[in-house]
Amino acid sequence: MSAVEPIRKRASAGPAIAHDAASTRWRDYFELTKPKVVTLIIFTAVIGMFMAVPGLPPVRALIFGTLGIWLAAASAAAINHVLDRRIDAVMARTRNRPLPRGHLTELSALVFAGVLGMASMLILATLVNTLTAVLTFASLIGYAVIYTVWLKRATPQNIVIGGAAGAAPPVLGWAAVTNTVDPNALLLFLIIFTWTPPHFWALAIARRNEYAKAGIPMLPVTHGVRYTKLHIFFYTILLTVVCLLPVLTRMSGLLYLAGTLVLNGIFIGYAVRMQRSERSDLPMRAFRYSINYLMLTFALLLADHYL
Repeated sequence: MSAVEPIRKRASAGPAIAHDAASTRWRDYFELTKPKVVTLIIFTAVIGMFMAVPGLPPVRALIFGTLGIWLAAASAAAINHVLDRRIDAVMARTRNRPLPRGHLTELSALVFAGVLGMASMLILATLVNTLTAVLTFASLIGYAVIYTVWLKRATPQNIVIGGAAGAAPPVLGWAAVTNTVDPNALLLFLIIFTWTPPHFWALAIARRNEYAKAGIPMLPVTHGVRYTKLHIFFYTILLTVVCLLPVLTRMSGLLYLAGTLVLNGIFIGYAVRMQRSERSDLPMRAFRYSINYLMLTFALLLADHYL
């Protein structure tokens, strides 16, 4: 082997190492957007767009409305990463996020969030409508600032009050298509708003020790697990009632009615089982089901809309 061969090997390895570093960096930025959470947000927003009109929504509103709302949600998620970086470093489920691990700096994350947010507002204001831009901006501030900075640390009812921001996407989608805030859109808002507490409290029960360690006053930390389970049960009952409103207002019909009764029956079943059992796996099972529940509920609304 000649003396230059190791040098050649290191030189050839250089571009590969640089490529891997760039790939890792982009994955870190992508993780800042909380892609799984944002996917659910965009799904409900798009359903709102289709529910807003008898036929198909205008292509322009569908494409640019979806893009603008996605960018805003991603921006809010990135801001949340920055504001919660110290909490994330303490909690096991979040300690591997890019900021706690030192993969990204706070400044780079904020710049990234700012670029996404400005792009969102520009797209929505110029290519969709001003109402959607204003509502989306209010939702972004509600989640990234009011909930994350204040409510999350101030009260065990944080997720109840702060759930308004997370429930906004169907209203945003509806507004993108019609340039109005329709009462039926508010029914979709109400479904997500009522779904949020039992969804998140199930996770909070499973992760209560981590929240306690981080000093976050989640309901199972401040009032205990039994109290939280009782509230999950009450909210699943309330959610079932709320889910009947689209039928009572004739926005939806028998297909949705049959489906939502089954889905809510299963959700109530989880709540009852958590009341009667101390099994440690039940809260996380209920949490995972609640995600599928919301997606299936909105899929039913869409399917029923076109029948």
